[in-house]
Amino acid sequence: MNRLKRLFATRQQDILNIYFTAGYPNLNDTGKIILALDQAGADLIEIGMPYSDPLADGPTIQQSGQQALKNGMALPLLFEQIKVARENTDIPLVLMGYFNQVMQYGEQRFLDKCVEVGVDGLILPDLPLYEYEQHYREMVETAGLGISFLITPQTSGERIRKVDELSRGFIYMVANSSITGAKGGITEKQLAYFERVNNLQLKNPRLIGFGISSHETFATACRYANGAIIGSAFIRALSGTANVEKATIDFVRSIRGIEVSA
Repeated sequence: MNRLKRLFATRQQDILNIYFTAGYPNLNDTGKIILALDQAGADLIEIGMPYSDPLADGPTIQQSGQQALKNGMALPLLFEQIKVARENTDIPLVLMGYFNQVMQYGEQRFLDKCVEVGVDGLILPDLPLYEYEQHYREMVETAGLGISFLITPQTSGERIRKVDELSRGFIYMVANSSITGAKGGITEKQLAYFERVNNLQLKNPRLIGFGISSHETFATACRYANGAIIGSAFIRALSGTANVEKATIDFVRSIRGIEVSA
């Protein structure tokens, strides 16, 4: 069974998905961060593929991507890093990036490489549902990979049901309609959106992302979905640290509400 499917089959609540940018803060930190996240108790890891034109990313993630590219991160190296890390962890790994990167690498070659190195799923925000359904669905499903599509507070019920039909893994519930980045607390308007989606009784698990940055916002999101995704806050925790493993473990513990060691 795909590790992503296994996760959601065995755990339905309080799922913690942590995003980080591959090759940040340093080129060879990718594997260290993956293993530290697993050790710390993350349930799922979303690895960002640095890209020169990241339209959906906020300043924090954009900056980390720019630094990763300067460091020399590229897809062939990322696949090698994941392959090595996979030898020491069974945690589900999802690649997050832009479809142009996949096209440049070669669609089938990219999918084959994901399977070879142990990637479990994909998030490609700029891949239109129609394009996916008509041209790539069979390829992705044949590869046995999960794929997650995004919904926002403005997404219609009809489109949400289409996303539910096409997603294989989980639905990425964007908590607000802006770019990524912590925004403080969760608003009443956002809670109403969460309730609206709950009432649709979708078949896929749902993870809430964008603006989740603390134990409090994580706990609130988990009351309305199967779990939450944290990215920008974790990137900030990695910035400037000399010990990415300790910074990672301390961050996950803080999100889980566990006292952090000195």
